[in-house]
Amino acid sequence: MRHRKLGRSGLEVSELGYGAWGIGASHWVGADDDTSRAALRAAIAAGVNFIDTALAYGDGHSESLVGEVVRAASETIYVATKIPPRNGKWPAAPGDAVADMFPAAWINEATETSLRNLGLETIDLQQFHTWTDDWVNRGDWADAVAALKQAGKIRLFGVSIRNHDPASVLALVRSGLVDTVQVIYNVFDQSPEDELFDAALEHGVGIIVRVPFDEGGLTGRIRPDTTFPDGDFRNDYFSGERKRETYERVQAITADLGITDEQVASVALRFCLSQAAVSTVIAGMRALENVGRNVAALEQPPLDAAQLAKLRAHRWNLDA
Repeated sequence: MRHRKLGRSGLEVSELGYGAWGIGASHWVGADDDTSRAALRAAIAAGVNFIDTALAYGDGHSESLVGEVVRAASETIYVATKIPPRNGKWPAAPGDAVADMFPAAWINEATETSLRNLGLETIDLQQFHTWTDDWVNRGDWADAVAALKQAGKIRLFGVSIRNHDPASVLALVRSGLVDTVQVIYNVFDQSPEDELFDAALEHGVGIIVRVPFDEGGLTGRIRPDTTFPDGDFRNDYFSGERKRETYERVQAITADLGITDEQVASVALRFCLSQAAVSTVIAGMRALENVGRNVAALEQPPLDAAQLAKLRAHRWNLDA
């Protein structure tokens, strides 16, 4: 497992990270705790040393599972979690008051709750679970974050930004107040390349890529007749003509690169890691087979310039 610097933090994180949304038993139907523990342990055994969770994932259930496995591990594992907005509004929009969403008292309360759930003394990376650049010079959040760092409750601070809106964090990146940014980036949504990646490199901000497989769209497994269990968020994500459009676009990718449907996920993961600004890519891996698939993808050679050029032609401007 190769490692990269997490911005200017000095931490070296695995190129493949573990995204722990799916194991929280909310939104994704079918999560099983024993299977989740086994997948976490397998990922760590394969060299994954960065796990991303959130207080909102199963109301702390994901954090509890992550903490249980991390505390038992002999390896050094870096844990990132997230504070949900106090008023429960997702995503943040320009004009929303930071005092309603991330006041200092809530930042402290949520951090203490996450520390208890995880069973850890320090959170390696604490993040806001939504963001708008209107907040850069407003509210008391920055002082609260600084105080948590000073007290040793958190090591680093980051934000997870709105879907398909990387421009919403540029002012924060340039402010020096943030250590990492978590952003959607994949073959379909290439918008972080426009401005964010260059700004992150210039200011030493680590980039954590989420949704590398477009919630399964870039695995080659979504077809026009694919169904999901009742209550699974993918019923909304792939509503209307989205499944058909996704399938057709993936077929165009396989034809363009001369690959099979089974190779799409490997290509998608390596596409994300083609960017120097990217520190780690967090993939959801609830099943052992997914851990193995993603680890094997990183054993393949990096994509070459010709492959990357072809993939850039498959950009899909998705709605925020």
